[in-house]
Amino acid sequence: MIIGLIVVLGAVLGGFIMAGGQVGVLIQISEIVVIVGAALGSILVSNPPSFLGHLIKEVMGTLKPIPYNKQTYLSLLKMLFQMFNLARRDGLLALESHIEHPEDSEFFKKCPELANNEQAMAFFCDTSKVILTGAVSPHDLMEMMEIDLEVLQHEMEHTGHVVQTTGDAMPGFGIVAAVLGVIITMGSIGGDPASIGHHVAAALVGTMLGVLLCYGVLGPIATSINARTKATMQYLHCIRYALFSFARGESPITCIEFARRNIDPEMRPSFTEMETGVRQKEAA
Repeated sequence: MIIGLIVVLGAVLGGFIMAGGQVGVLIQISEIVVIVGAALGSILVSNPPSFLGHLIKEVMGTLKPIPYNKQTYLSLLKMLFQMFNLARRDGLLALESHIEHPEDSEFFKKCPELANNEQAMAFFCDTSKVILTGAVSPHDLMEMMEIDLEVLQHEMEHTGHVVQTTGDAMPGFGIVAAVLGVIITMGSIGGDPASIGHHVAAALVGTMLGVLLCYGVLGPIATSINARTKATMQYLHCIRYALFSFARGESPITCIEFARRNIDPEMRPSFTEMETGVRQKEAA
């Protein structure tokens, strides 16, 4: 994302400088205060103050690449196969210690991508505990997981929605800043022409900043957050289908095949790659 932002800002500033503009003219602190302050205030109006910390965390997270790739999914499938194989060989109770104390489980240590994902771990362990009770039918379990993931997806999508909504409002805030600049300009009529020109330039900078922040910064950030949300949800659905198959009593290889089919084709390991990986682990 950083590269994209550099390209956007570089192209805008580069074109401005090539046309003979001076970058210093664009630094209008008062306009920035109006636009950024109004945007921050609008977020606080519609969300609790604690949401700001979560928002900052999500925005900073877009600076990192999406953590899900073919190797990540292979690691997950291998771990699931091992756990399901253990349960098939020694019974469901053999999984109890791993589910109750995942931080000490050797299975999860071999799959750090899952272990370090708080949402995925909570979903996996909570669902596994339900399976271990044996009190819920597979179809009821599927419905239960659907409800869980639907609530989680709604929560995760909220951040992207807030950023997108704020971005859509930025041109409006830019117009507010510009109108305030025009008001100041009108109060300077009859004064020094250079001073009037400065006020007009400042007002136009407000409009420009609003549009630029909307389409060049906040819009792309919202899209990036939504892409990360989609990738996380796909990872969770992969776990969901594996657990559902396990609850139905399918063989371990069938369980992870159901999970594999849910992976995006660009990142999906082939059946041969998956089978080779799990058999190597089994042999080890």
